Amino acid sequence: MNILQINASARRAGANSTRVANSIVARLQAAHPGASLTLRDLAATPHPTLDEAALGALFTPADKRNADQAERVALDDALIAELQAHDTIVLGVPMYNFGIPVQLKSWIDAIARSGVTFRYTASGPEGLLKGKKVFVALARGGLYRDTANDSQVPYLKSVLGFLGLTDVHFIYAEGLAMGPEAAEKAFAQAAADLNAVLA
Repeated sequence: MNILQINASARRAGANSTRVANSIVARLQAAHPGASLTLRDLAATPHPTLDEAALGALFTPADKRNADQAERVALDDALIAELQAHDTIVLGVPMYNFGIPVQLKSWIDAIARSGVTFRYTASGPEGLLKGKKVFVALARGGLYRDTANDSQVPYLKSVLGFLGLTDVHFIYAEGLAMGPEAAEKAFAQAAADLNAVLA
């Protein structure tokens, strides 16, 4: 097992989503003692956002790119290669203003590339990142699971599925801002979710 852990919190230390992601990784490593782990902390090493210059670089043929364009595309290439090299992905995802962190959106924008991680066919789009297992560690201050206010899960299901990542498991820690007892219950629920997935 080759595990890629992506910490998407804006906080480099003390993030609840990272705590849940760490617990998932610990369980996976305990079950698979020979598992390797690659950790990417998007707060420590944020990926640049998709802007006009990046689009220009991506849509310029490789042999026509200038040095700056080649350097920018190489940043995305590295994230794609890293993802392709791992069979198990653990995403630590806090909820910010009902959505995912910009750090995670930039990572998604980098790894979603036509002809590489997905392609369009006569019968529709096809994801090319197949055969991988994904665990999404969700940390929320309130209670949003299975409600209309949870925009994260539908979005992540859609975009990951589009890339061929269809074996996705969501682990919830919710109510973390609702007092110590609620926070304790939230982490217990996350552990229960994980137990159910790994049973």
